Amino acid sequence: MQRVVILGAAGRDFHNFNVVFRNNPAFQVVAFTATQIPNIDHRSYPPELAGALYPSGIPIVAETELENLIRTQSVDVVVFAYSDVSHQTVMHLASRAVATGADFWLLATERTQLQARVPVVSVCATRTGCGKSPVSRRVAQELRELGWKLVVVRHPMPYGDLRAERVQRFATLEDLENQRCTIEEREEYEPHIRRNTVVYAGVDYEEILRQAEREAELILWDGGNNDTPFFRSNLEIVVADPHRAGHELGYFPGEVNLRRAQVVVINKVDTASPEGVATVRANLQRHNPAATVIEAACRVSVAEPEAIKGRRVLVVEDGPTLTHGEMTYGAGVVAACQFEAAGQVDPRPYAVGSIQETFERFPHLKGLLPAMGYSDAQRHELEETINRTPCDLVLVATPVDLARLLRLNKPSLRVNYEIEERTRPGLGEILERFTEGQQPQRRLKTA
Repeated sequence: MQRVVILGAAGRDFHNFNVVFRNNPAFQVVAFTATQIPNIDHRSYPPELAGALYPSGIPIVAETELENLIRTQSVDVVVFAYSDVSHQTVMHLASRAVATGADFWLLATERTQLQARVPVVSVCATRTGCGKSPVSRRVAQELRELGWKLVVVRHPMPYGDLRAERVQRFATLEDLENQRCTIEEREEYEPHIRRNTVVYAGVDYEEILRQAEREAELILWDGGNNDTPFFRSNLEIVVADPHRAGHELGYFPGEVNLRRAQVVVINKVDTASPEGVATVRANLQRHNPAATVIEAACRVSVAEPEAIKGRRVLVVEDGPTLTHGEMTYGAGVVAACQFEAAGQVDPRPYAVGSIQETFERFPHLKGLLPAMGYSDAQRHELEETINRTPCDLVLVATPVDLARLLRLNKPSLRVNYEIEERTRPGLGEILERFTEGQQPQRRLKTA
């Protein structure tokens, strides 16, 4: 029996355990580690999810404890199982494990994928913040117009009670309230729900898959954090960001997505440099020349552009895009410039609690505020930070309306962003061909 530690961030780590290790007597998983997401260590993977081989569950500890775990628990293998990290970071972790006496593993994509009984279309990315979410929304729209009855299965974000979050189904906005979703979860689920698309997420993706495929004839895998799909996909669409040209070959598992993709959307070509777009295209040609390439703009809009002109604004951007996505700005900054704001107020002097800690941890963040909200406490700290910051207007560039979730003491305006294809074939044509290719199987199922 090999003794195993799984390096994770509350998502891929649990899935890899469930699929590869849970009922496998050849291994004993002695711990998960946690990083990237605040307040997910110092808990445990419960026995109800861990299975009969783990009657006491499995502890989750901070990644900083890795060497101590290897020594005290006689660990044989360290398995890396999270995403959106540089190749250098992965190899630093590998070096820590190997130097302390353990092997270091990366599990193959196919080894951790589940087989669905219905077709699967996946939308993933090469980095967090590429603009995958508007691409995913567009794909869902096109598939519905082609006659598919679909549900979305979203990459996991189980930051609360893991037992209660084993299988989550969201059909209404009230479901988000009832299941106490974080801001990060709402950002991904709410836009789909507003378009009358059911969203599944949770912890146990075998159970999620079996439930989802009972109510849909197609599953749209909405990947997150540039991870690879948990389900075997009939069509893999991957989004790349020319603002970070070269990152598609420098981050794990984003490069895996790039090499596997059947369709690559080079997003944000309207705001990226021509050199950045050319670099991504050249890397694609070199490493995945068979992929169909779409160039797309990410169009920014607001309901009242005149409300921005000449005003001092506080820009609130998507949190993960700015933190482990390492972007220095997002759609909010684009909107502030496009609609002629008088300036961006720096929130750093007014940040409190974990928001202040976020700025200390990510010193590249200047003149904007990441919408961090992984817990009720952090949500309140975000609210207080916004209310303490002196500005004329809050520009909310997240997929959810923070003014509905927070009590703000100043006016706010939402920034919307949707993709606009600039080249052909576009997503509509590609998905139409995909649908035509699935017709024999669809007719067979209905016969």
